[in-house]
Amino acid sequence: MSALKRKRGGKGPGGKAKKVKLVENGNEPRNTETDQNKEISVPAPVSMGKWRNKERVLVFSSRGIDYRTRHLMQDLRTMMPHTKADTKMDRKDKLFVINEVCEIKNCNKCIFFEAKKKQDLYMWFANVPHGPSAKFLVQNVHTLAELKMTGNCLKGSRPLLSFDPQFDKEPHYALLKELFIQTFSTPQYHPRSQPFVDHVFTFTITDNRIWFRNYQIIEEDASMVEIGPRFVLNLIKIFQGSFGGPTLFENPHFESPNTRRRVIRMATASRLGERQMVKELQKLKRTENKEVVTRDVTDDVFVTPAEERPVHIELEAPAAKVVKKNKHKAFKRQRMQKR
Repeated sequence: MSALKRKRGGKGPGGKAKKVKLVENGNEPRNTETDQNKEISVPAPVSMGKWRNKERVLVFSSRGIDYRTRHLMQDLRTMMPHTKADTKMDRKDKLFVINEVCEIKNCNKCIFFEAKKKQDLYMWFANVPHGPSAKFLVQNVHTLAELKMTGNCLKGSRPLLSFDPQFDKEPHYALLKELFIQTFSTPQYHPRSQPFVDHVFTFTITDNRIWFRNYQIIEEDASMVEIGPRFVLNLIKIFQGSFGGPTLFENPHFESPNTRRRVIRMATASRLGERQMVKELQKLKRTENKEVVTRDVTDDVFVTPAEERPVHIELEAPAAKVVKKNKHKAFKRQRMQKR
């Protein structure tokens, strides 16, 4: 069986397909025109290049994440064939331990999901081990299983990366753009990737936040259909080192979830306090003694001065009034009698 094995394809990117000649009845092949027609050419593999970009991304999380975060992490691993997984990190461990984990896993990029209070999710993007690194607050998370969009793409295919023009206007956004390019772009000729480009990752800046979307590219008219997942990244800080170090940029528009929850609680408490005060005032009005009004002060308005007249008492009955008859009716009655 070993004699029948043969190597497929050429030696490099410019190698030609190897030709195999048929042998009839165990005899040696003959170089004739009929034999040339019976030659079988074995096609070369699709990926003829060499894998040079050795980017590997470690995607894992800390303990305490919810089911939505777990599904989002699995979706990112599915979309990015150059990722590796690891077990959850303990909360007591420092973030610098992640550099050692990446070194053990032979990864030079890391996406770390950090959960706090079982309701806040933070995402770290880091270039291991020298930095820089960025910390984001993740909001409005919608996973692939939750969205159920009509878009679809080949698993392992390489994506296009589309960035908002604002990424080139400010220096901290330019740094994040380069970090996203090195993290999300699938290396060419990666063993687990497919040599097709059928979807695009979009990063849009709106309301001082970065909105991530994944779209399918339809071949017929090059239209876009959303696949998922989708989430919003609210930048907190950019550090010079990997998971620490001097702060390069701090977002002045960022509001921590604790501060936001405290403001909501204070607003709710103030509304409840106002309602309670109104109820107490109404109760006081009902229980206080009511003043009994014996004299109406508005009666003096209608008092008008007038001359006093003597009282005249009639002792005799008034004369009867004479009722006048209707002449027209009497004249009409006379005419009727004459007829």
